[in-house]
Amino acid sequence: MTDQHRVDTLGAYGNPHVRTPNLDRLAAEGTRFDRCYTPTAICTPARASLLTGAAPFRHKLLANYERNVGYLEDLADDQFTFAGQLGAEGYRLGLMGKWHGGVRRTAADYGFEGPDLAGWHNPVDHPDYLAYLAEHGLPPYRITDPVRGTTPNGSPGNLLAARLHQPVEATFEYYLATRTIEMLRRWVADGVGTSPGGAGEGAATGSGAGSGDGAERPFFLATHFFGPHLPYILPDAYYDLYDPALVELPASVGETFEAKPPVQSNYSKLWAFDTMPLEESRKLIAVYWGYVTLIDEQIGRILDAVRELGLEEHTAVFFTADHGEFTGSHRLHDKGPAMYEDIYRIPGLLKVPGGPGGQVRDEFVSLTDCTATILDLAGSDTAPAVDSRSLVPLATGERPEWDQHHLAEFHGHHFPYPQRMLRTPRHKLVVNPESHNELYDLTTDPDELHNRYDHPELRDVRAELTRTLYRLLRERGDNFFHWMTPMYDVETDYDTTLSAFENEPAGDPAPERTRQEHA
Repeated sequence: MTDQHRVDTLGAYGNPHVRTPNLDRLAAEGTRFDRCYTPTAICTPARASLLTGAAPFRHKLLANYERNVGYLEDLADDQFTFAGQLGAEGYRLGLMGKWHGGVRRTAADYGFEGPDLAGWHNPVDHPDYLAYLAEHGLPPYRITDPVRGTTPNGSPGNLLAARLHQPVEATFEYYLATRTIEMLRRWVADGVGTSPGGAGEGAATGSGAGSGDGAERPFFLATHFFGPHLPYILPDAYYDLYDPALVELPASVGETFEAKPPVQSNYSKLWAFDTMPLEESRKLIAVYWGYVTLIDEQIGRILDAVRELGLEEHTAVFFTADHGEFTGSHRLHDKGPAMYEDIYRIPGLLKVPGGPGGQVRDEFVSLTDCTATILDLAGSDTAPAVDSRSLVPLATGERPEWDQHHLAEFHGHHFPYPQRMLRTPRHKLVVNPESHNELYDLTTDPDELHNRYDHPELRDVRAELTRTLYRLLRERGDNFFHWMTPMYDVETDYDTTLSAFENEPAGDPAPERTRQEHA
């Protein structure tokens, strides 16, 4: 699993320049989900949805703790997780890399082996990383040439990129892959994942699970890279790997924010996009590409180890990300309260033993569906992942009935900011209670530059999408629908004011006195 990873950086998804041979091979040997989306484009809530199989409004972990403004910071103690289920069924669990799933409870509290790597970016001061450098005689972390813009008050903006003065073997990404391989080798030596015939079983790197006959103990092993989340801090060999001349700037760098929620323009100022020349943006994208290639190489090392240990034929492999990254699209960086494809569409690659290779599916699937997929692969008969559906039937070539939409939500980052999104094969509706709603035609406007919510020719489309979104929110129990009830032309069958006390009880001789006495 990667963090903040644009889907258009992978060769398997059509990028002609970025070298991602290992992920491309995974796609060629398994299934590529072309319409894979995150339930919410922010780290902790998305990762909690993967862990629980529940939508963010349901698991209630709605913001990253670093900038939390009052939301919960940990899952409820009785919250279902796939880790708890697999642990109860005898699986050995490992998580090497980014946790970001709460502050009071760490990955170990959910049964995962591995160092506690907290925070949102590579924790280069972590004792285990420092020990790794010492073990291999590698130089310490040091960066120069920081790239940043200027914020509205004149202070330096967030760090976007820098040069790392370490060899590739000292990078945090290389360290994570090395520790993953070491853990896998230890497990195999202990008999985990091995059967009397020498085959392995279980779940290997990324996020997946597997099962088989005769294994002594199955396993689930996840490697969660902190990148390519900004800042892009890379050795020169990767920082300069791609010529910026190869980069075609996205059309949305011409964003005007006309008829868009003002918060988007404010976020553009926060990320200081306009304080840097466009050529700097082009270079930043090229550096981001280098980061993706660095990570792909580490994934290749892990997959090679899976093969060398004889586990490949009985191990399912899943690759995905928590959400995307703007990298200058819409004059933005990072992510935030703007529900564009850049940050909501994510990579999704799944290789299931015995499944067809080179398959491309166009059903709408979600990061949340990984939960039910893991449980399905593990043969678990318990599946209380209420917002999750197994992708195994799709990965094995079946044609089940499937929803032709994706429902997403956002609750805020630097401040509370509720949004709901409905994505269909052609259109996208975003409801923003504080300002302008958004409606995009992804066929005629794939860059989402033109908000057509108020355009009369899309009146019927808008009405249909609004009613569908409203119905879906009510069906899943998301109380955001209460805002929509009085604001839009939707059908309802309940007391929309939630004011039943206004109705006088039949036969009450003195309702006013009763209310006054109660008051």
